[in-house]
Amino acid sequence: MRRVSKTLTVLVLTGIVVALGWRWTHQDAIAVEVYTVSPGEVLATVANTRAGTVKACQRARLSPNASGQVTALNVTEGSLVKAGDVLMELWHKDLDAQLKLSHERARSAEQRAIATCVRAKTAGHDAKRGKDLKKDNFISEEELDRRISEADASASACRADRISVTAAKAQFAVIQTAIDRTILKAPFDGIVAEVNAEIGEFMTPSPTGIATLPAIDLINDDCLYVSAPIDEVDAPQVSLDQEVIITLDAFRGQRFSGRVRRIAPYVLDLEKQARTVEVEAEF
Repeated sequence: MRRVSKTLTVLVLTGIVVALGWRWTHQDAIAVEVYTVSPGEVLATVANTRAGTVKACQRARLSPNASGQVTALNVTEGSLVKAGDVLMELWHKDLDAQLKLSHERARSAEQRAIATCVRAKTAGHDAKRGKDLKKDNFISEEELDRRISEADASASACRADRISVTAAKAQFAVIQTAIDRTILKAPFDGIVAEVNAEIGEFMTPSPTGIATLPAIDLINDDCLYVSAPIDEVDAPQVSLDQEVIITLDAFRGQRFSGRVRRIAPYVLDLEKQARTVEVEAEF
């Protein structure tokens, strides 16, 4: 019995040793990641020292050229407009009345000039006939002088009345220009970004040298560009029309292709800021 027990013990120990040896020599393979190598683009990065700003290529901060009360406001923030659309109007009924009066005066001057010039033409013919009659001694020298003088005076009156017509039309144009100054129109197609006016408010142009809020801020979003400062030591690596990649915080993970459209010809040296060069990239 003891011999059998010893034999079993030896067999069990042998089996354990064999199992451990097999386990030691047959460890699981280590997992590795395999990648396929292929050609790719290598980008040279020039980092800007401050965040860039997206701007519109075309932007106008509009305000009327005259003072007056706002009587019409045809747009709101976000409105799409076309070039020539009326955005805002100031009160101009007084100018409308002056324009009508000027128009009637111009018409009256035209009719007066027509009548005066007809009389001048008749007087000229009369003076010419007088010269022919004087050759045959049918009229006196005094009568001929009278006819010639009347013809000259009538011709001068005709020219004066024609000048009056021109002046009346010029006055009409002056009043029309004054009315146009009370009407704010869109200079180009775009979108209204901001409106700083209300019906009934009194608007005045900005004093010289003092910036005030525009009545309407209009932008054309068909063309956008990024303005960003870069360190002056990196400026030589940037050139006009150079292709760039633009990333925006609002569109994380997206890249926009663009090109350099402007490099500032001077270095900014502001207080507490490194020397930088302003670069604009259109996209």
